[in-house]
Parts: sequence; C-alpha cells; structure tokens
Amino acid sequence: ARRQRQMCIRDSACSNWRIEMNKFTTLAAGLILTLASPALAEKLPKLTVYTYDSFVSDWGPGPLIEKAFEATCACDLNLVGAGDGAALLTRLQLEGERSEADIALGLDTNLTAKATATGLFARHSTNTTNLDLPIDWADDIFIPYDWGYFAFVYDNTKVTNIPNSFEALINMPDDFKIVIQDPRSSTPGLGLLLWVKQAYGERASEIWSGLSPKILTVTAGWSEAYGMFTNGEADMVLSYTTSPAYHIIAENDLTKSAAKFEEGHYMQIEVAAKLASSNQPELADKFLDFMISDKFQSIIPTTNWMYPAVIPSEGLPVGFDKLITPSKSLIINSNEAQEVRDEALAEWLTELSR
Repeated sequence: ARRQRQMCIRDSACSNWRIEMNKFTTLAAGLILTLASPALAEKLPKLTVYTYDSFVSDWGPGPLIEKAFEATCACDLNLVGAGDGAALLTRLQLEGERSEADIALGLDTNLTAKATATGLFARHSTNTTNLDLPIDWADDIFIPYDWGYFAFVYDNTKVTNIPNSFEALINMPDDFKIVIQDPRSSTPGLGLLLWVKQAYGERASEIWSGLSPKILTVTAGWSEAYGMFTNGEADMVLSYTTSPAYHIIAENDLTKSAAKFEEGHYMQIEVAAKLASSNQPELADKFLDFMISDKFQSIIPTTNWMYPAVIPSEGLPVGFDKLITPSKSLIINSNEAQEVRDEALAEWLTELSR
C-alpha cells in the first residue's frame, strides 16, 4: 500500500485506489469506535437508584426519567426495581453499607422515621422551598417527588351500589371482594393500615374483623393487586384517587372510578434520599435536584399517575380534573407513624388470621 501510494503521488490515474483506501479507512475507524463504545460506556460514572417495580416498568416513569437525566449528567443512570417501598427499605437494611444503591426512591412518610433511624441515609442540599404539597415540608434527608390519596378503585359499569365508607364496604354483599396489599412489603398496604387506624382509632380491630371476609387476597405489591382488579378477579382494589386518570388519559376509558369515603382519605407522600454509603455523592445530589425540576415533575402525572410534588409549568394534564377530591385529608406525623404502625399491624394480623 505504501509503494502504491508513492506511485500514485506521481500518477493522477490512481484516483480509484485513493477512493478504496478512504473506504477502508472509514470502515476501520467505525469498527474501532464500535469496539470501543462499551469501554467508553463503562467509564461513565454510574448512579444506582433503588425504587419500586412499577416505577421501572416500560409504562412507568423510569425509562423517560433515565433518558432525561442522562442527557444532563454524562452518566449512566441505573434504575433497580426492589419491590414496593417497604420491601425496598428492608433490602437496604440487609445490604447495609455494602449496598450498591446511591439513592432510594419510593419510601413514604410512613417509613421515613424508621429509615432515618437506620443511619443509612445522608442529608441533602436540595432547595425544597418551591414544593406544592398539601402540608409544610421540613426534612433534611428525604425529598418528596409526588403525592396522592389512597382509595378503593372500582369499575363503575359493574359496581352501582358504591360504598362511601369502610362500614358501608363491610356491609356490601357477601360475594363482593376486594384486593389489598401486604403492609409489611407494600407502602399502599401500610397506608391502608394507617388510614383505618387514623379514621377509627380503637375501633380499628372491629373494622378489620368486618373487612376480612371481603378480602379476596393480599398481594406483596401494588402491581399484582391492580392487575388482578383489571383482569376482573375482584370488585375493588386498594389504589389511589389518581388511578382513574390513567384509564381516562391513556386508554380513553371512563369506566374506572375511586370511591369517596366519608371518613376522608389517607395521604401518601413519596420521597427519595441519598445513601450515606454512596460512592457518587455529588451525582446523587444532582439527581435529587433534578427530581424536583420541571422536567422530572412533568413526567410524573402521566406515568406514575400521582400528583407531582411541584406543579409543572404546563399544569396538570386534562383528566386530573375528573378525579374525586377527599372531603378530609388524613395523615400521621412521620415521627408517630412507626409506633402507630406496630399497633395497627398487630390488629390487622390478628383479625385476618381468625
């Protein structure tokens, strides 16, 4: 090739050779880049976020958030499904400082005091003064990214006698069945425990005794329960007042509704925090800042189907205006939730085991 190149310098008739050599050079360069790209990707800093399974599903917010954040961070965002929120915290406790997680996303205020007590989480530096929550927020570890109210969702073409309280639900026909989630592994399941406890106090055991025959099954997480409902296996499922928005917006389906209970509805505020053991603390801080940005928050309503912690600049999507508004908001202070949880869980286990 060197000899022919020297000859071609003196001979203009070698243009074809030059073209072929250029093709070869281009092909070789492309091959080198292709072989090198995995190595280049491996050199990008990786931020690992533990979250719940529905968040990382194809229809959840995970894929869009991963793409949006990676466009700003020159990093590899690794979203790991770790069950529902309570299961997520259990996994982090088992892994301890050996955990690969840099951020936990998917706990809620019913678990934050317990999570803080583990010593696994670090303080954040994110400015949270622009949050749009129904309550004031002051927490130097956990940052909210969405919120909503628990509710029982039903098919309004099949259920016409709609229960408007837990007591009315108890009095539904014997063959009326609901699906709920396990409070030991699921944040909605735990939310239901605290909803009943907050609304009925000392009568909570009585309510669970009445509800027990109506419970078709208790699932480990939300996804399984909601799937059973949409498959027609149950009349109602424990979910959120915002769940019908999915059917309205994504499916143009107006047949799913949330029952409005006279006792009020228990509020869930979902949060994220940085692990103290993170080997990417600055990148974790950047993600937490990004989490309450307009870009992140605008993804939440139509993928996680919750209210965003900060109302996006374009407002809430059409369809959210068709949702029920609880007449009363129920929530237990995060510092009290652990103590109430233990008592409520004991009542629940006792009554459901009878």
